[in-house]
Amino acid sequence: MRLLVLLTAVALAVTGCSGSDTARPGVLSVGIREPATLLPADLADQAGRLVTSVLWTPLADYDATSGKVTPRAAASIESTDRVHWTVKLRPSAFHDGTPVTAQSYVDTWRAIAASHWVSSPVLTKLLRAREITAAAPDTIALTLDRPSGQVPALLSAPGLVPLPASVLASQDWDGFAKAPVGNGPYRLDGGWRPGSGGTLKRVGAGKAEELDLRVGEPAAQYDAVKAGTLDLATEVPGERHEAMHGEFADRHASWALPEAGYLAFPVTNPRFADATVRHGFALGVDRAALEAGPLAHQVDPAKAMLPPSHAPGERSGTCRPCTFDAAAGKALLKQAAFPGGATVYFGPGAEAWTRALVVGLHKALDVSVTAQAAPRADQLDGPSTLDVKLATGSPYELLSLLASESGYADEVFRQNLALADAAATPEEAGELYRLAENQLLRDLPVAPLWSGHGHAVWAPRVHDVTATPFTGPALAGIGVS
Repeated sequence: MRLLVLLTAVALAVTGCSGSDTARPGVLSVGIREPATLLPADLADQAGRLVTSVLWTPLADYDATSGKVTPRAAASIESTDRVHWTVKLRPSAFHDGTPVTAQSYVDTWRAIAASHWVSSPVLTKLLRAREITAAAPDTIALTLDRPSGQVPALLSAPGLVPLPASVLASQDWDGFAKAPVGNGPYRLDGGWRPGSGGTLKRVGAGKAEELDLRVGEPAAQYDAVKAGTLDLATEVPGERHEAMHGEFADRHASWALPEAGYLAFPVTNPRFADATVRHGFALGVDRAALEAGPLAHQVDPAKAMLPPSHAPGERSGTCRPCTFDAAAGKALLKQAAFPGGATVYFGPGAEAWTRALVVGLHKALDVSVTAQAAPRADQLDGPSTLDVKLATGSPYELLSLLASESGYADEVFRQNLALADAAATPEEAGELYRLAENQLLRDLPVAPLWSGHGHAVWAPRVHDVTATPFTGPALAGIGVS
């Protein structure tokens, strides 16, 4: 009996400690997964973006839907001819006290471009500047190789934030990722603790005085928010999605992620050169089954070529290739005299949902379809699944990638992309991107399958929760009472 009483007292003490810890005034406790890295230019995971979004302040925020650019670390990003661009910086400092200057960006971007980090292609393939210089301590000057109106969108990429001179000199990237020094509204106090998390202290414009970031599994974090021992869970497991609406009626949110899945066809292969065949395969995909099955309710079935995170303007059209119609799919393959048999290739991380896709295609279209890991070859003899994670909010990045992956080289499509890149206004660019998107839906070198979304739930004392594709919940704007 005495042992039972002792154990009960210990349990109550632990529960009370967790509850009081969560309720500390001014402290927001946040549940996340372990970030892959905290080096901004080399991350593509939701947890890493969430942490670095408050350790750093980007040059600007970019809204792909409206094309609106909101300056942040930059006071302005301007050009008179869309070839020569000038970025004026606001006064700021790194968390180590050293100033953030134009040279900080120039040197950081040089390091990024020379590496094989996730954000490297933003500079080498998308921005394509002939020259980037520090014209003054607060002024970055860029000269491009062609006119481009996409520069503000590209420079808003979360991976292009500046690094302090100390790490640029040492190039100890692994060491820096364990104790990153940024220019954002919060600084990391005491370094990152793998498997545990980290404490972020407010040094700029943020509502909570402290962010207590706790690494764990989403299911346990969801339950901790329900129990009152965690303020915010930034991921909701698929099996909790239905319960979430009842358990957190007005305390949950979802947002589009910069992630999408596609089936890319080798359009130069004679067996897939006919768009009729490609449409037949697209109609044979049960996207809802993928969403409910191997993708565990963490995605939405595709309704357009571009995912919501990257779709400019209002989207009111229908996407016929996004529907599941097995009978129509079989009819199209018969019409095209498709000989049958296909291998669908997959890359790292996509095996489970690719194999489920293949089983569904075989059942729906009554053709032999198998799955295989993609070989190291430029030319594949069958379709391949693409699990795309984007580095910028610009549709140019995704549309050019889809054309490249499928070998699609239509001249009209290429011209529309180039015109969208060069467009003077977001409205003009949006119209041209929609033309390019509609052409892809017609010729279908790639079939859209799904787009990623995030979910968060929070405690009653939490308020002002908003989220964006690249940051997830905007931690600096969240208040606790």
